[in-house]
Amino acid sequence: MIQQDASALRFARGLSPSLLALVVAAGLTGPALAQTAPAAEPTIVIQPQEAPPPAEVQRVQVNRILVRGNQRIDQTTILSYLPIQPGDTVDPAVLDVAVRTLDRTRLFADIQLGIQPNGDLIVEIVENPIINQVVFEGNGAISEDKLREEVTLAPRGIYTRARVQEDVGKIVELYRLSGRISATVTPKLVQLDQNRVDVIFEIDEGPETGVRAITFLGNTAFSDGDLQEVMVTKRSEWWRLFGSNDNYDPNRLDYDREQLRKFYTNRGYYDFRVLSAIAELAPDDSAFGITITLDEGDRYNFGTVKVVTENDRLNPDFLQRLLPVRSGQLYESDKIESAVDALTFAAGSAGYAFVEIDPTYQANPETDTVDVTFNVREGQRVYVDRINVIGNTRTLDNVIRREMMLTEGDAFNRTLLERSRNNLRSLGFFKDVTVEEARGSAPDRSVVNVTVTEQPTGELSVGAGFSSVDSFVVNLGITERNFRGRGQNVVARVEWGSLRQQIDFRFTEPRFLGRDLRAGFDAFHSRYDLSEYSSYDYRSTGGGVRLSYPLNAYTLLSTRYFLKSDEIIVPFNFCNSGGTGSNALCDQVGSFLNSSAGYTLFVDRRNDPVRPTRGWTGRLIQDFAGLGGDVNYVKTEAEISAYWGITPNWVVSTSASTGYVAGWGGDPIRINDRFFKGGNSFRGFETAGIGPRDLNTTDALGGNFYVVGTIDLTVPNGLPEEYGIRTSLFTDVGTVGALDERYTVNPDGTPSSRIVDDLELRASAGLSIHWRSPMGPIRFDLSKILGKEDYDKTETFRFSTSTQF
Repeated sequence: MIQQDASALRFARGLSPSLLALVVAAGLTGPALAQTAPAAEPTIVIQPQEAPPPAEVQRVQVNRILVRGNQRIDQTTILSYLPIQPGDTVDPAVLDVAVRTLDRTRLFADIQLGIQPNGDLIVEIVENPIINQVVFEGNGAISEDKLREEVTLAPRGIYTRARVQEDVGKIVELYRLSGRISATVTPKLVQLDQNRVDVIFEIDEGPETGVRAITFLGNTAFSDGDLQEVMVTKRSEWWRLFGSNDNYDPNRLDYDREQLRKFYTNRGYYDFRVLSAIAELAPDDSAFGITITLDEGDRYNFGTVKVVTENDRLNPDFLQRLLPVRSGQLYESDKIESAVDALTFAAGSAGYAFVEIDPTYQANPETDTVDVTFNVREGQRVYVDRINVIGNTRTLDNVIRREMMLTEGDAFNRTLLERSRNNLRSLGFFKDVTVEEARGSAPDRSVVNVTVTEQPTGELSVGAGFSSVDSFVVNLGITERNFRGRGQNVVARVEWGSLRQQIDFRFTEPRFLGRDLRAGFDAFHSRYDLSEYSSYDYRSTGGGVRLSYPLNAYTLLSTRYFLKSDEIIVPFNFCNSGGTGSNALCDQVGSFLNSSAGYTLFVDRRNDPVRPTRGWTGRLIQDFAGLGGDVNYVKTEAEISAYWGITPNWVVSTSASTGYVAGWGGDPIRINDRFFKGGNSFRGFETAGIGPRDLNTTDALGGNFYVVGTIDLTVPNGLPEEYGIRTSLFTDVGTVGALDERYTVNPDGTPSSRIVDDLELRASAGLSIHWRSPMGPIRFDLSKILGKEDYDKTETFRFSTSTQF
């Protein structure tokens, strides 16, 4: 075998093409050698000998293949990679391909191929070492676990210098993103026996490189402070202990340039530009100073706005009325994106799934206006080829498909597609639902891909505790909204505490008899010790059946029938002659059979059932008691809620609810059928904290009427969305009252001095924090009372929680 050396390599590279052919041919008369060095590509070098005639290039037939130098890699494995078999005829080009093929496996540090005169092909290899361990030294700012997530080298893996250098780059980049620009990484190798190595990354983290100052040049319309609020990069301050946005990052600065562009173009500055963004490192390498030079340009309004379409079925005048852009309005780039979305949605609703909306602009500096033309290009009408359901590991396919308002063969309709997505989200089975269309098997066919990410649909509440609301309580509750993946809802709950003890079971089948009917049944027994709020115990045992069905795409009608036995118990001698009880409570003592039927009419016009940013919901509830039994009343409640999204993170929601219950047949309203407000239903007040009250015993008596209004403003809290923490400011206003006159008026017609029922408005305001914690949803309410009566019971803090599985 002839070895490669530097003189032979220079000799071969210096030959003319014709002479090189002679050299190659001559080399085949003796041993031929091809090899790779770790730092260079595999190269075949042939020792020059006496050359045959130029027209002949000799080829050699391989008799045997002999592998030498392998220690842990089996010979059969090496031969399986080699693209040469005994009996093949080889030349230098074939040997070169073989060397490169073996090199691509990354198993070998060195490869040499030599052909002997007797036809033996010698494969001489040097195996790459096996990594024993990967060690990080000098890291303090970044944990070892995070570094291991970045690098590709790992114990029992193959060592190559290329992978080491690749990992060095990843570590340096990780430090750079954390604000340590001057960090350096030096890899070291410790040779061990049996061709093993330890890889050590010696890290010099260097100082943390912050941002000393952010300076703007050329801005006149907005102050430096306004622009700094737009940027993600912040100046280094002592209070920014837990963030990294005050460290210099070139990628973040590029993002800030785009944020500044959006900020200006959404305020009329059509031709705004960032001329330069320069970061200069201080002499002591401690911090960067960032200087951003701007060209604000003039402020523009929208000029002529029109829609151009090639399809007569898409009326441009109708489409133009859908645009959120009007001539004379201040130019805003976000409105262009909204307009494109509106046109795309309108075309999709007409059955054109794949449309291109191309806005073109014509700036008029003389009038400071921008003419915008929306060019609509669409294909032919599209039909649904097939619907693919992806990502469901537990929920059955038919549970998802039955919520789709499109089926295979239907004309594509983007409105129905969006409503199908909302149907799936409203199930509560999925963390995320994505509905996308793709081109099908033909130009007029579309494939709908429904991708879902399942989330826990069960809720397990197990706990014991003490609070001002429930006092001591032990509970065990299991709720499964997607039982066996069939969409069935099962609830079983047992609770025992000083306030209430209850057992209940509920089952709901969302597709009763295979139709769009939601049927279910309930069974329960409960006991409430309400002596803390009113001097009685309430016990109820019964059950009922339910049936719901949609009247249209937005309206659901639910009907029900319940039969239950209610019992009111008061302390001994509480209602006897000389007792302290009032008629408003004592008239209720005893057992009563309640047979009632009712319905709920629910209208949902929200754009999203989970996190709505626009739209409204309405609810009407009525129950009629007296279908047999001992209780006669008509109870009516109504509620309406509306949502306005100022931005995705600022959402205003308002709600108003009212209720009234009236007896018939001379029957008064019993205390367990009256309305009580407070706690979660009126923040800032205890459970049953507002409304009619017995001043002698301080018992809450409930009311026959209530009205409550709420305003909530969801605000950003600066925490990443993945933390699952949502913050809102709230205001609650309302009242409860209107007891039967027999309790508020004395026999002589004068108002009772014992029972207060004044229907005065109460109000509170505060902060609510909703946390989607690993243990389950947790809610905190901090409240400030704005208006109350002297006899009301208030509270400033409340929390509630449950655990999901």
